Amino acid sequence: MPLNLFNSLTRTVEPFAPMNPERVSMYVCGPTVYNYVHIGNARGPVVFGVLARLLRRHFPKLVYARNITDVDDKINQAAIDQGVPITAITDKFAAAYRDHMGALGVDLPDLEPHATAHIPQIIAMCERLIESGHAYAADGHVLFAVETYAAYGQLSRRSTDEMLAGARVEVAPYKRGPGDFVLWKPSTPELPGWDSPWGRGRPGWHIECSAMCEAAFGETIDIHCGGIDLQFPHHENEVAQSVCAHGGAPFARFWLHNGMLNMDGRKMSKSLGNVFRIDEVLATHPAEALRLALMSAHYRQPLDWTDGLIEQCVRTLDRLYGTLRDLAGVEATVGAIPEAVESALLDDLNTPQALAALSAIAAEARKADTDAERARLKSALLSGGFALGLLQQDPAAWFARGTAGSELDAAAIDVRVQERHAAKLARDFAKADAIRKELAGQGIEIEDTPQGPRWKVAAK
Repeated sequence: MPLNLFNSLTRTVEPFAPMNPERVSMYVCGPTVYNYVHIGNARGPVVFGVLARLLRRHFPKLVYARNITDVDDKINQAAIDQGVPITAITDKFAAAYRDHMGALGVDLPDLEPHATAHIPQIIAMCERLIESGHAYAADGHVLFAVETYAAYGQLSRRSTDEMLAGARVEVAPYKRGPGDFVLWKPSTPELPGWDSPWGRGRPGWHIECSAMCEAAFGETIDIHCGGIDLQFPHHENEVAQSVCAHGGAPFARFWLHNGMLNMDGRKMSKSLGNVFRIDEVLATHPAEALRLALMSAHYRQPLDWTDGLIEQCVRTLDRLYGTLRDLAGVEATVGAIPEAVESALLDDLNTPQALAALSAIAAEARKADTDAERARLKSALLSGGFALGLLQQDPAAWFARGTAGSELDAAAIDVRVQERHAAKLARDFAKADAIRKELAGQGIEIEDTPQGPRWKVAAK
């Protein structure tokens, strides 16, 4: 089955084939590192990380880049407020971003270009755009002349009026057209800046990604990914400046955009004040449940973020890990991805369908009555989990989550559970109930099964 992806540029699902059969190129817009990111910012890295794993299974080589924007007005202001260089801000929050993505099971990209490491490439691209008549210098700025690119608006399908409103354009006397956007801007002494033909200054946001893409992949890339909120103006501007800087060569052949996380029907965003920082959410919920939640809806659809969603994902993982725990004595390893899981992912990264297939495998495994079947299905469960970045920890670790540093550690809980079991066998039900209540007070649930008692941390 071929890989089919919805291309935002054409608004259709298309079979994917790379320009170079030996090398797929993929670029994902990464964070602007001025603060901790919120959980909505993790949806793209999670789902496009699943895509990266899928591409690696079907093509000889994938080069996957996810950038770091480390010069920006918000970064600059944070550095001024704290009286530190911008690197003190960007290094801290870039490291935190990597840690938080790692906790969510997001694989590191092959390349992590930083904007400040590509200043010469940014200046060179600005110069080419000026030379070709697509940009102009004015009052220390370099601006892209939107009217010189007839296809402007093709990616976002917006009218000129919509684009002007959506871009929140700055009215400035040096602009030739109201929609012209900044490629380079002057820096005052307290701001970071680099020498350029137009004076000391710094890059605009949009040109950074174009220059980093060019440095990593050349004129045209196979797949460009990011949140739907970036489609305009960021991605639209990337297309315009890159195509014009490269003599008309396409910038990205496929554009993939993930939907936003919503809270109470509204997009999660810092400006609305309805965000949950990743570090805060990780402190109160299992990371794997958060990962599952981010994949629970199709990546192109909005996702309603609620406590109920996370609790449901915890229960789902309890069932899946419970199945693996039941099969603890069965030898199995990660191997070929089950067809039902793989075909779902090949169908425009349909993670809900893939998750349903994983649950079906677990249900079948619970009914298996031969060693061969149990081994086959356990391998399928582990392999399908690997494709989605799930089920790769020991079941005991999953069920013991949150016990580290508590009054009872996992070993102590095991002792108390067995003491309760012995009390039940001795028909000392008062003692058994007392132990159950004691553990419940520690947030531990006990499950009595035909195989004996088991425990888990209760969902929060």
